[in-house]
Amino acid sequence: MNAAKLFDHINKLAITVISLMCTLPLLLVFIVSFTDERAIQVHGYSFFPEKISLDAYKLLFTGNSPLFQSYFISIVVTVVGTLLAVSITFMAGYTLVAKHVKYRNALAIFFFITMVFNTGLVPWYMMSTSLGLKNNIWALIIPTLVFNPFNLFLVKNFMKQIPDSLIEAAKVDGANDFYIAFRIYFPLCMPVLATITLFYGIAYWNNWFNAIMLVDRPDLYPLQYLLFKLNSEISMIQQMQGTAAAASATLPNESVKMATAILTIGPIILFYPFLQRYFVKGLLIGSVKE
Repeated sequence: MNAAKLFDHINKLAITVISLMCTLPLLLVFIVSFTDERAIQVHGYSFFPEKISLDAYKLLFTGNSPLFQSYFISIVVTVVGTLLAVSITFMAGYTLVAKHVKYRNALAIFFFITMVFNTGLVPWYMMSTSLGLKNNIWALIIPTLVFNPFNLFLVKNFMKQIPDSLIEAAKVDGANDFYIAFRIYFPLCMPVLATITLFYGIAYWNNWFNAIMLVDRPDLYPLQYLLFKLNSEISMIQQMQGTAAAASATLPNESVKMATAILTIGPIILFYPFLQRYFVKGLLIGSVKE
């Protein structure tokens, strides 16, 4: 066996071990979510639980649980917000690479400044409420809609790799900016657009801060905020009941935490494989600056 084949075998073995190390914690969370609360209190977390229980999922799904409504709100916010954010970022990136746009370098500096400095929480809240972003679905979308400057420069640097001759040929044929942006740049930028779609999608799906600050209506609670409130209420009830052992007889605290983790990361795990083939290429090429 030559050195190259030996290296390949060692590399595959190392990747397999690392993959298992990354998978085992997720598997443990999944198993604990189906473990009886008393077994967790006595034996701790285990890959081989003493007793299987569905109490955590029954608590989350049965009765008058608003979980389905929160799931719907999170899906709508994630889909609509991600589509709008990607569209705005793409158009802003095209503006910064279009050589006929005046002051595009000044605009790039302006966007860069927003990446370095933050206005703070109070101006953000005042601006959001003054725009009517209070107790409505747009309060969960628009405050996060303003594109991330990192994603913008990722798209901009990717677009700079497209040959100028291709754009000049389109202009000779009479193409306008709209045609060049959406018929030439857009298909060629699919790798980097898929990358920022994943970034924006995860940010919207995991966002609970907007709900805390701008939403008081339970029917508009996103999934993350609802589960956060549920875990907080369970912990508070346990403290009011006295001992943790007495509380665990009725409220599966630890297993509920694991069940909420499974429910929240599930859609992201299912979503990622569809963008995986674009992700690495878009991240590597878009991060290289001329």
